[in-house]
Amino acid sequence: MTTTHPGAGPAADEAPEGAASPSLVHDPSPPRGPDARGAKGWFTALLRRLHFFAGVLVGPFILVAALSGALYAITPTLDRIVYAHELTAPSTAAPLPLADQIVAAEQYVGGDASPVAVRPAPEPGATTRVMFADPNLGASETRAIFVDPGSAEIRGDLTAYGTSGALPVRTWVSDLHRNLHLGEPGRWYSELAASWLGIVALAGLGLWIGRMRRSRRGRADLVRPNRTHTGYRGLFGWHASIGVWVVLGAVFLSATGITWSAFAGAHVADLRAAVGGGTPSLNTTLDGDAPVGGEHSHHGGAAAAPTGAANPATFDAVLAIAQRINVNTGQVEITPPAAPGKAWVVQEIQRSFPTEVDAVAIDGSTMQVTDRVDFADFPLLAKLSRWGIDTHMGSMFGLANQLVLFVLALGIASLVVLGYAMWWRRRPTRGFAAAPARGVLRGAPWWGIGLVLLGAVALGSLLPFVGYTLAAFVVLDVTLGLAQRRRAPTG
Repeated sequence: MTTTHPGAGPAADEAPEGAASPSLVHDPSPPRGPDARGAKGWFTALLRRLHFFAGVLVGPFILVAALSGALYAITPTLDRIVYAHELTAPSTAAPLPLADQIVAAEQYVGGDASPVAVRPAPEPGATTRVMFADPNLGASETRAIFVDPGSAEIRGDLTAYGTSGALPVRTWVSDLHRNLHLGEPGRWYSELAASWLGIVALAGLGLWIGRMRRSRRGRADLVRPNRTHTGYRGLFGWHASIGVWVVLGAVFLSATGITWSAFAGAHVADLRAAVGGGTPSLNTTLDGDAPVGGEHSHHGGAAAAPTGAANPATFDAVLAIAQRINVNTGQVEITPPAAPGKAWVVQEIQRSFPTEVDAVAIDGSTMQVTDRVDFADFPLLAKLSRWGIDTHMGSMFGLANQLVLFVLALGIASLVVLGYAMWWRRRPTRGFAAAPARGVLRGAPWWGIGLVLLGAVALGSLLPFVGYTLAAFVVLDVTLGLAQRRRAPTG
């Protein structure tokens, strides 16, 4: 039986402790595929081989994504600890008008600086965030000035990223998780990990189910590890039992992570739009169509400076109008026009449950509402996408969400390590442990082969990195098979 986890590790047939498997390349034994047993069992053999090769070759990428994801899951709590001074306001006085707070921030920054966005203090004891464009910062970064709403005291000056307003610690960890600080090319690693995680997870689940059906004794060891087992058997028990507990979480992280990817994410967006599940956007152009927003806007969005200095008092005015329309949460961002002919935008930014992302566009000249978007009117698919992304980021259910993600990510990472430990344990004196036997489709019925090919094409089209690596697996498999035949005894 092979490794059964979701997320990662190599698989190998179970063997008695101490038994040596033939080398991956030097395999003198004849092929042992499903053809030797007839058509029965061909699908399990296919899952075993897929789980093995994906685990061995993609496992390192999944491991890095899991460990960096575990760290990212707790960054909201780290932010509150590291930036406690900037995020908290000691004054207990009634909040000053936003205009006064903005003027204090402008005076602190100096020059003719004008804010590109303002986030009023969401609750008593919190600071107001006034954000400015800065040519010395990177794309999607702003200079955030933290103001005590009761005294207009400047509490801090930090770089914030994207519409999520991530502060430096969270931004650094986010970049590590998303692209290893390598920029756009680095995103290929995370797309590869996200694309394969769910596939390896489901293959492992299929193997686990098959094992449960065949086992008459020891089924409990597949749900919780038997601590009396040692060696390969002990590693397998831990791998199988941890895997079945995290499989659903692994599939969830894979599915939501894919939506951020460069190539597969675009395909997912196209599919959603085709079935009417796209996220409604706010029209901010006063004389045309130029929608803004979307569920992924928290990852970026250029911070363009307004074309002229926005009157600080206007922030109070547009907020008051929005609050009469549909803005009813404390977590709000107010954005002045970035170009002529654009509207002011007041948008809820509460990503925790219940989700509040309503938005209003307001003409700054007439103070008339020109457009509005309400989360209640989102298509179901758009709502599910919003909830999935926020849960993936650990913001939906607060600390509980973050702790679950942290444990889940560590579980996935441990499965990769356990999988490689099993692979190493099964190795012969030299070389590597043997892969599950090739030729798994020779015993399959014609309709089974057709379904496999159709599924491979569909997955490769939707998830390009799966298609590329599947092709690489086939090339590697054929190459190793040819090498084995040439080295096999001819007599």
